[in-house]
Amino acid sequence: MSHRDNQLRQEAYAEIEKFRDQVEADPHRLRFHIQPPVGLLNDPNGFIQYNGTYHMFYQWMPFKTGHGAKYWGHYTSDDLVNWQAEPIALTPSEWFEKNGCYSGSAVEANGLMNLFYTGNVKDEEGNRESYQVLATSEDGIHFEKQGVVLELPEEYTAHFRDPKVWKHGEYWYMVVGTQNHDLQGRVALFRSSDLSDWEHMGVVTGAHTDQLDDFGFMWECPDLFELQDNHILVVSPQGLEVEGNHYQNVYQSGYFVGDMNYETGKLKHGSFKELDQGFEFYAPQTTLDDQGRRILVGWMGVPDQDEEHHPTIKHKWIHTLTLPRELTLDGDKLIQKPVAELEKLRKEEISYERVELNGVETTIEGIEGDAFELQLGFEHNKADVFELTLRNNARVVYHKPSGELTLERKRFEDRRMESRTCKIGELEDLRLFVDTSSVEMFVNGGEEVFTARYYPEQENRSVYFASSGELTLNVSHWKL
Repeated sequence: MSHRDNQLRQEAYAEIEKFRDQVEADPHRLRFHIQPPVGLLNDPNGFIQYNGTYHMFYQWMPFKTGHGAKYWGHYTSDDLVNWQAEPIALTPSEWFEKNGCYSGSAVEANGLMNLFYTGNVKDEEGNRESYQVLATSEDGIHFEKQGVVLELPEEYTAHFRDPKVWKHGEYWYMVVGTQNHDLQGRVALFRSSDLSDWEHMGVVTGAHTDQLDDFGFMWECPDLFELQDNHILVVSPQGLEVEGNHYQNVYQSGYFVGDMNYETGKLKHGSFKELDQGFEFYAPQTTLDDQGRRILVGWMGVPDQDEEHHPTIKHKWIHTLTLPRELTLDGDKLIQKPVAELEKLRKEEISYERVELNGVETTIEGIEGDAFELQLGFEHNKADVFELTLRNNARVVYHKPSGELTLERKRFEDRRMESRTCKIGELEDLRLFVDTSSVEMFVNGGEEVFTARYYPEQENRSVYFASSGELTLNVSHWKL
C-alpha cells in the first residue's frame, strides 16, 4: 500500500466516523439494502462469488453526496441477504486513476480475484483520459494494483469505460462501454489469453451499426453473458429519446437477446428492451453463482436525474443498490425474480384468502408498515381499476381496459405526483419489497419490474386498497 493510498483510506474512514450519527439518524435509512456508510453510492461493481462468498463492490464518493473521484466500497455476504462491510477495496491513489476508480468487474483466475476497472484521469481543463486497470487479491479483501492493461484505442473518445470480463473457451473476453468520434454509443470487444495483453476485436453492436440506427451518444456498463442457449447483452445507453411510455428516465438500462459469434466478435440480436419500468434503475451487473444462477443487481438511481433533491442528502448520504434478482429467459424476454434467499427476511406472516374489494377504498387488518414484503394474487377481477397506496406517498394503479400498470409517487422536489407506466395485459400477481424509502415491485412473476425510491412521512405506515368494481385478492404480508 502506497503512502497516498493509505492517506486516502484514512481520510475516507474519518469521514465515516465524523458523520456516522447524522447518517444513522435518518428515518429514510434502509433496513435490508446495500447503502453507503456516508456520501454517494452508485454503480454495483465486481459482483462475484469467490470461494463461496458473494462480493459486491460499488462506486463510492465518501466526501460528498455528488459525484467525483470514486473509490470502490466493498460488502460481502454468504447468502445475498446479510451483508458485511469490508475494508475499502480501491482508492484513486495512482496516476492512471487520480480522478476516480470507475466501474468494472471481477473474475477468478490463477487462484486470485482479479478486478478490472476504469482509471479516470482529467487535466486542469477537464480533458479526459481513460485506462483499463487490473488489481489482484488472494483473499478477496486486500488488493494489489497491477497497473494499466489496456489503453484507449484510437477508434474511440475517452468516454471508454466499465470493463466486464469473462472466459469463453480458451480465451478471456472483455466488453467496454464506448463512444466513437461521431458521438455514437457502442460496445467494444477485446480478447486475451493471459488477462494482461488485450486484442481489439471490434464492435459487438451499437448505434449506427448494421442492426441499429440512432441509439444514444454513449453506452455504459455492458455485460455480455449466456443464458438458456442465448446470449444477452445488458447495457445502459445514454441519449435515447422518449417514445411513449418507453425511455422515460434521463438514461436507460436494458438488454438485447441474440447470438454471439466469437470469431467475428459480433452479436446478432433483436430489439432493445428496458429492464425496469420504474424511476430509479441503472448500471446493472450480473454474476453466475455456484448454483448456476445468473443474478443481477442494479443501482437504484439514475445519473443527472433529480439526485440533488433526495432528502437523504441532509443526512450526508445518497442512493442504494437493488435487491438481487435471478434471471431466466422466456422466449426473448428476461424474467426477473427476487432471489429465493430473501425469504429469510420474513417475520410475522399475515395472510388472507379471497379478500373482496367492491368499489371502495379500504385497509386490511395488519397489512401496513415501513419495511415489508407484500404478495397479491388477483382473482375474478371485474373492476376497471385497482389501486394500492403505500404510506400516502406512492400508488400502484392497474387499468384493466388498457392493460396498463402505473407506479405513481410524490416528486422529491415539490411533492407533486409523477408516474411510470407499462402495458402488461392481464394483472395476475404483484410482489412488492417495500423498504423505508424504496419500492421494488415484481409483476406477473417477474415479467416486469418497477424500482423506485420514495420518501414518506415517518409516522405514516398505511397501506390502502381500492377498486372500481368487484375484485378478489389473496394477500400475504411479512414484516422485513
